[in-house]
Amino acid sequence: MRILLSLLAISLLGLPAFAHDLQLAVVDAAGEPVAHAVVLVPASKDLQAPRSFAWPSVMEQKNIQFSPYILVAPVGSEVQFPNRDRVRHHVYSFSKGNRFELKLYGREETRSIAFSAPGIVAVGCNIHDNMIGYIRIVDTPFAVRTGADGKAVLTDLPTSTGNVTVWHPDLSGGEDVITAFDTRLSQLKITMSGSLANSSRTPH
Repeated sequence: MRILLSLLAISLLGLPAFAHDLQLAVVDAAGEPVAHAVVLVPASKDLQAPRSFAWPSVMEQKNIQFSPYILVAPVGSEVQFPNRDRVRHHVYSFSKGNRFELKLYGREETRSIAFSAPGIVAVGCNIHDNMIGYIRIVDTPFAVRTGADGKAVLTDLPTSTGNVTVWHPDLSGGEDVITAFDTRLSQLKITMSGSLANSSRTPH
């Protein structure tokens, strides 16, 4: 009886009755670990993206680069763009659904943008053409980036989940790699086409 009441309480709270963790290893075509790839699992209709993740929703301009090169942020959240350089930057994006423009601003000044649509936001600087960064806006609580070892853990996944998406702008043509997985598995290895060794950028 107590078990049934507990399951009922969980259901009323909108949480999955049973959940599991999934450990992922992401590698490129050469078998090398892929750092900072975005890994996500779609949420069910009764689960929404959180207001924030454990990491800050911040993309700095530092050493004439965007840092981090790849950021994950929940839909509806506000991302900050602080300028840590001695020069001014003009930050913008033409990405569909999340177009924005932050006109020239200088050192230790910050601008913010709230992103209302899930998707990929390619960020550039109108002054420095070599500057580019990416923000993956997600509508799920199950999202993370891989570490330097190409590994990541998605926690508390509902057992009904069966697809995991991996994305990196410099691999697999910048397209999502979607892989079905058995929810009874606790580990999964995913290979992306291409190689970061051939990329001119050093993700951070």
